[in-house]
Amino acid sequence: MSVKELLNQFHDIASDPKKQMDRYLAEGRKVVLTAPVYTPEELVHAMGMVPMGVWGADVELKEAKRYFPAFICSIVQSIVEMGMKGAYEGASALIVPSLCDSLKVLGENWKYAVPSIPFIPMTYPQNRKPAYGIAYTKAGYERVMRDLEKATGAQFSEEALQESLGVYNEHNEAMRHLTAVLADHPEVSAVQRNDVFKSAWFLRKEEHTQLVKELIQALEAEQPGAAKKRIMTTGVLTDSPELLKIFDENGLQIVCDDVAAESRQYRTDNGEAASALDSLAEKFANMDNCSVLYDRDKKRVAMIVDQAKAAKADGVILIMTKFCDPEEFDYVPIKRACEAAGIPVLLIEADRQMVNYEQARTMIETFKDLL
Repeated sequence: MSVKELLNQFHDIASDPKKQMDRYLAEGRKVVLTAPVYTPEELVHAMGMVPMGVWGADVELKEAKRYFPAFICSIVQSIVEMGMKGAYEGASALIVPSLCDSLKVLGENWKYAVPSIPFIPMTYPQNRKPAYGIAYTKAGYERVMRDLEKATGAQFSEEALQESLGVYNEHNEAMRHLTAVLADHPEVSAVQRNDVFKSAWFLRKEEHTQLVKELIQALEAEQPGAAKKRIMTTGVLTDSPELLKIFDENGLQIVCDDVAAESRQYRTDNGEAASALDSLAEKFANMDNCSVLYDRDKKRVAMIVDQAKAAKADGVILIMTKFCDPEEFDYVPIKRACEAAGIPVLLIEADRQMVNYEQARTMIETFKDLL
């Protein structure tokens, strides 16, 4: 397929996740919903089911307000809103990690708001790197396995998990390769780039890897388009088409990202360990440079500066999900570090309920003139 045909296919998948879920259900597969940020998808995959990401949607919040105060992030609220409206009916369970206060509230409220879909908690340790932290993570995975077996009737197999680890490592590598290729192809818009990353949440990883490899091959066979201003994005979620269209209208190319729903997912591979489950637990221990992962030294700050320089980014745009405390705490040191390195930085606040980005448009137009 051509680049255009492949990008259209990614768009169709990203814009209609319900269609993908219905396809898998029609094939006789069970679907397990996986909430942000680091849900152990490999466990679901190894048990023969389809892990499907839920990051909410750009919807008006009505029903969910019965369960949440106004100052809880709209990602969490919109997940419950969609659940209450039946958008996830047919799913066998929802797994929610305990990586921030809002996610903890999501899980507890889900039990009452959407009782038709079982809630499975994944409790991660704050100190994930010491041996006792890895053991705690492994115990959490074992509990998730038992809960999945109870909710779905599926069975866990160590051999199947080992195969799934390989599938996910291959997908990680493909996504990292794609990021590098896209940095040299400014003709791929910010909206199209997002379609590729977003669609990964709604496809089995084998399927998505194949499409990504085809896109890489097609892009490498074409001459790059006209150069644009190069930017790096960072934040939890940057998938609003209306916001990304403003990037495209102003000639801004995303050459790399530090986004929780995008490249942060693909930095860390599963390694070798005593067992496949140990490998998965050690993978979480090896993760770094994320606002929801404890790091006293805030190494993420230097990483953003280094990554922006390596990608020859002209500036950094931080898209702040409203009421996301972990990201808000990181903003000041990121801003100071970028400014000290001579890298222009812009903060844009986003919300799942936003329909008007005109204020962001003005800020982006001004920022572009500074690059």
